[in-house]
Amino acid sequence: MNKGLKIAIGADHAGFDYKKDLIEGLNVKEVKDFGTYSDASADYPDFAHPVALAVESGDFDFGILVCGSGNGVAITANKHQGIRAAICWNEELAERSRSHNNANIVCIPARHISIEEAKKIVEIFLSTEFEGGRHATRVDKISC
Repeated sequence: MNKGLKIAIGADHAGFDYKKDLIEGLNVKEVKDFGTYSDASADYPDFAHPVALAVESGDFDFGILVCGSGNGVAITANKHQGIRAAICWNEELAERSRSHNNANIVCIPARHISIEEAKKIVEIFLSTEFEGGRHATRVDKISC
């Protein structure tokens, strides 16, 4: 994992515990926690939008979002033009989302994978380079 990275992270109540554990495991330059700060019921867009804006603006290199299924945070983050948020529930998807899709936010489905798997997914996501080439041509066609 690149120690010079700046990471934005956020989660709703379903992802709160995973978020805490993921932050502890990150060995990067900077981590900004956009909440939630408890396991009380919370709305995922309240955390997904700030993380997406932080990555889209270039203030942060990558984002990590966690909710129960990963779907809500991914749908929300992908509303932002500069964001390519990928739901990853295994290591291969994490690698491909970066190498083929140049994803810049990883979305973790906390209710469907273990924290150990989530940590591996984040590590792979943050250490995989985009391959470019034919993949860059496709990625360039994503924005509306």
